[in-house]
Amino acid sequence: MSDFDVDFFVIGAGSGGVRSARIAAGYGARVMIAEEFRIGGTCVIRGCVPKKLYVYASRFVDEFADAAGFGWTISQPPQFDWRRLVESKEKEITWLSGLYRKGLDGAKVEIVESRALVEGPNEVRIVNDGRLVRAKYILVATGGEPTKLPNAPGIEHTITSNEIFDLPELPKRLFILGGGYIGLEFASVFARLGSEVTVAMRADNILRGFDEDVRVGLRDALAHAGVKFHFSAVPALYEKAPEGLRITLTDSSHILADQALVATGRRPHTSGLGLEKAGVELRENGAVKVDALSRTSAPSVFAVGDVTDMDNLTPVAIREGHTLADRLFGGKDISCDHENIPTAVFTTPELGVVGLTEQAARERFDIVDIYRASFRPMRATLSGREEKVLMKIIVDGKTDKVLGIHIMGHEAGEMIQLIGIAMKMGVTKADLDATMAVHPTASEELVTMRTRTARHER
Repeated sequence: MSDFDVDFFVIGAGSGGVRSARIAAGYGARVMIAEEFRIGGTCVIRGCVPKKLYVYASRFVDEFADAAGFGWTISQPPQFDWRRLVESKEKEITWLSGLYRKGLDGAKVEIVESRALVEGPNEVRIVNDGRLVRAKYILVATGGEPTKLPNAPGIEHTITSNEIFDLPELPKRLFILGGGYIGLEFASVFARLGSEVTVAMRADNILRGFDEDVRVGLRDALAHAGVKFHFSAVPALYEKAPEGLRITLTDSSHILADQALVATGRRPHTSGLGLEKAGVELRENGAVKVDALSRTSAPSVFAVGDVTDMDNLTPVAIREGHTLADRLFGGKDISCDHENIPTAVFTTPELGVVGLTEQAARERFDIVDIYRASFRPMRATLSGREEKVLMKIIVDGKTDKVLGIHIMGHEAGEMIQLIGIAMKMGVTKADLDATMAVHPTASEELVTMRTRTARHER
């Protein structure tokens, strides 16, 4: 008889936990997974998926406006129904959650719909029925949760990204605190859906950590779309007023809103999980400390995804969870490669980035060559839309290796996924130059940029 009830106990049925559980079960492991909310986690239920659906909805306003330039006449003004969008979104994420459940059932993973707490290096407590489960290995995949900072008076009147998808009405006036990708994506969506959007942030520009050219380009594009910015200012007070929610900023300005979204980041969801009982070390922000193999300070406990607060992206969590199961139960001596992870910001215009920013490259390499192009896309010529595409290639001046690529424009996320493959294979600028262009496309600029716009030597 085994000393354990299961081989693998997964806490959290989000993207990383579900993938790891399924792969482990595929190797013959006895697997149990616990989820206290809805199967699918942040991405499926209240993150990437519903957000992208809302992004699609918001972009129809541009399509309707551009149609006339291409010969179309829209006889009736388009009407938008917020509640119908919310209902359609709910149907889709419910269906996707069901697919996740079906996949777990098909892999013979036992699903426990309850909060689960760590009681020791090999013990997990099921909160709903008090059952104690002994597990050979424990995986913590509980993800993250929104933060509300700074804690100004009246902050209880605000919402987070968890609630914004299901508002009963489309807010006529929306205030957003935070200049990161979450706040900006919602700013872009709601501005196009018809809300008056104001964004405030502590920083002097948006998207800290991104390349400066795309930061400036996106800021200007969002401002052109009607988003109002307050830089170097955060709320000092939120207060209910007859005319709405009154927000006083630290720069003494006052903003009236129907809803206030606090999008100041997310924190690892580890509070009250009992990890200290297993000897699992946490960082100051509550993140689980892990090494390159997802191992914690407790030999039997592992962690993947946002709970580690490393690269907080759904595909990263999935890859980490898959790789971990391959190691523990498939006998594969592999690790998860976190270099050159492509990512996108689903604002309008969209951002797609992979590799180093210009600033990071100049700090690490002796010679850095910059290739930069900004142009009006073909789709904007007949519509008359003031739209720009920005593409930037950062190259090691000594080896010709591409260090980073940054794109702002339509379908930038789709483009950067394919560029990510080339970056993973060590693409050089000469490789790009030797690639035949697909014409007419915006992406052909990536293989036709020949003129170096800057060289930096240190």
